[in-house]
Amino acid sequence: MNRTNNKISWVHLTSKLRQLFVAVLSVVFGISMYIFMNSFMNGVNNAQTDITFTSMAHIKVYNDLNGESPILLPPPLSSDTIQFVSNAREISYTEGIRNADEIKNILLSNKNIVAVTEQVNQNVFFRNGVAKLNGTLSGIDVTNEPRLFGTNDYMVEGDLTELDKRPDAIVLGSGLAVRLSAYTGDNITLTTSDGVTKIFRITGIIETGTGSIDKSRAMISIQSARQLLSKNKSYATEVLANVRDYNDARKIADEVKGDIKYKTEPWQEGNAQLESANTLRDIIAVAVSLTILIVAGFGIYNIMNMTVNEKMKEIAILKAMGFDGKDIIQIFLTQSIIIGLIGGFTGLITGFIISAIVDRIPFHIASFTTLPISYIPLDYVMALVFGLIITFIAGYLPAKKASEVDPVAILRG
Repeated sequence: MNRTNNKISWVHLTSKLRQLFVAVLSVVFGISMYIFMNSFMNGVNNAQTDITFTSMAHIKVYNDLNGESPILLPPPLSSDTIQFVSNAREISYTEGIRNADEIKNILLSNKNIVAVTEQVNQNVFFRNGVAKLNGTLSGIDVTNEPRLFGTNDYMVEGDLTELDKRPDAIVLGSGLAVRLSAYTGDNITLTTSDGVTKIFRITGIIETGTGSIDKSRAMISIQSARQLLSKNKSYATEVLANVRDYNDARKIADEVKGDIKYKTEPWQEGNAQLESANTLRDIIAVAVSLTILIVAGFGIYNIMNMTVNEKMKEIAILKAMGFDGKDIIQIFLTQSIIIGLIGGFTGLITGFIISAIVDRIPFHIASFTTLPISYIPLDYVMALVFGLIITFIAGYLPAKKASEVDPVAILRG
């Protein structure tokens, strides 16, 4: 009986190829758009994350001067007890981290931390001729900095390693270079907040894609920065670390903070908007994609419903011949499943082709040269599963209606 039911289903499908084509096309459209929307949104999220993490580490350790002061002494045992407490504000060394090497070793001892670097950041004035601007000067570890931020990938002119080769070398952000009307090979003057002035030679230009940073930041070697600010060889304003999965930064920061006396901050604390934006884009992509699939499901439902109405006499004859309601459901449900499978696999291929085409559209920002697309296998699996579920439901409802047909009433009518 099952073989007979399948043959009947196939005859129904092939008897009207135009309806079959329209039904399959609706599934293809729904699934291909699901694939493309999710691939594109995931690509945008990854691109946004990559651009953000070109200048922001997963975990940052710094001296939080505004943090809560620890309780140095327990409460007095009696009212006649005299306690002497020194004010933390009177300590001469109140800014930055003077034992950065020790902090680096603590961070590297955690197996989930993959890279660590240190920076010396200072607000300075940049001057080139009559142009004078304030901005941020970052003293970087030229060896470890690219391991965290892929800095070399964002160099549009020059070589980052020049910072280690000459003490007066400086790399400017692309926006800052434009504002100063400065070019590679030019000399610019830096003035610190303490009034120290030094001339640096521009050896490179960097463009991270984050406008606020590119317009205000320059980099020199960390040794030159310490010398400029008269700091010791282990001084840093920040120690930065990257973990294997940036989503685990909060948990890993909690693991190491007990051994570090400075503020240990995961990226989520100061950048919750990035996480929220990614989540919102994912919700929008899924909502739009599912809506397209549901609309495609309505198309299949309408076609199957029309088929049932057109085949009423045939259904009545089949029931009169001994086919029961389950057989009728199987006949029409098989048709919808075949439509779902053909449209599903065709939609996967079409969605991949659309994504591949969009992936080649020129789009220049930071280190990206084309529109961002992510190819995630789970998206393809979910698209096929959702497509089959919707086509199953769209086919079951008309099939259920067909199984309840009264053959006597139909044949008399």
